[in-house]
Amino acid sequence: LLLDRYFIFATEFCEYISSLDERHGKKALNISWHVYYIEDPEDIGDLMGAIHGVHYQGFIGEIYRQFPFPRRPEDFKQRPEGSKNRAIVEDLITRYAGHIKIPFTVDNKAQTIGIGIFKFSRTSFHELIKYVWRGGYPRWQDEVRPAYVLDMKKKIEQHQDVLFDGIYFED
Repeated sequence: LLLDRYFIFATEFCEYISSLDERHGKKALNISWHVYYIEDPEDIGDLMGAIHGVHYQGFIGEIYRQFPFPRRPEDFKQRPEGSKNRAIVEDLITRYAGHIKIPFTVDNKAQTIGIGIFKFSRTSFHELIKYVWRGGYPRWQDEVRPAYVLDMKKKIEQHQDVLFDGIYFED
């Protein structure tokens, strides 16, 4: 998951979200998330250039060099077993990014959620969670989700918390 210059593996994102039900309650929350930070924006890369196979720059370029975009765009899907490639992706991201801690905050009064420098309304935060649930832009291959995504959804649905009020998961 790439939020501008923050990179976080989907497994960690889902684990962080799943753990919120144990920490939040009805209080404000200020905890730290460990993420990768790409300091130089040029090191992020050129998504469209990499997709079209013409410009493999930065982290995104390295990803698409290692895992080429399919010839047919409709064949581009997130693979539920993709976390098996984590060691490869971890090697690539460490060439462009370092580990940092960023604040994750919940302000119940303002109804905002902060991830590092980004502030989300509760609705926008729900959309980010559902983006991961769907498998991002390409969606999960055959709509099959990995266990860590299913676990995140289950924990959200089981927990009665204002943070997750109004979130609905659709296939």
